[in-house]
Amino acid sequence: MTIVYFVRHAEPNYDNHNDALRELSAKGLEDRKLVTNFFADKRIDVALSSPFKRAIDTIKDFTDSFGLHIDIIDEFRERKVDSEWIEDFTSFSWKQWNDFSYKLSDGECLQEVQDRNIFALKLVLDKFRGKNIIIGSHGTALSTIIKFYDNSFGYDDFAKIRNKMPWIVEFAFDENARLFAMRKHDLF
Repeated sequence: MTIVYFVRHAEPNYDNHNDALRELSAKGLEDRKLVTNFFADKRIDVALSSPFKRAIDTIKDFTDSFGLHIDIIDEFRERKVDSEWIEDFTSFSWKQWNDFSYKLSDGECLQEVQDRNIFALKLVLDKFRGKNIIIGSHGTALSTIIKFYDNSFGYDDFAKIRNKMPWIVEFAFDENARLFAMRKHDLF
């Protein structure tokens, strides 16, 4: 059995519009202790993350406490919306969830996000078979992974988790890397 815990990052500082460098807010820095507490009694063998600062920093308190190094997997990054900040994120998200090929001129569609995240996950499952893995992740990227395994997951489900930060989804895979179980963990 391989267990993969995707950890959606804690609350970011939305005043920073640089997606890759957006840090955690003061609340996010405090809330990452919830992640550390959640994993304190679990055996974690491998720590991975999106390259984005908020994802790394959300699991860093835990990894530092337990002496784990975080390896960066670029394909686990959040989707690129566009080159400009989107003010009406709700309408944009609704369009993307209702058309997995919809994207702005300099952004990614959800199908592209799902494809690269599932590609990376399959490599991780092959490389770390039988291990317990924590992965620093993002709301949209993680949601496309959930949808890959549960096609009923859609915009309404995404909207429900939009403000759940941090949030953990546990995937259990059998020895053939087939999904055995999926559990969602609210930390509040």
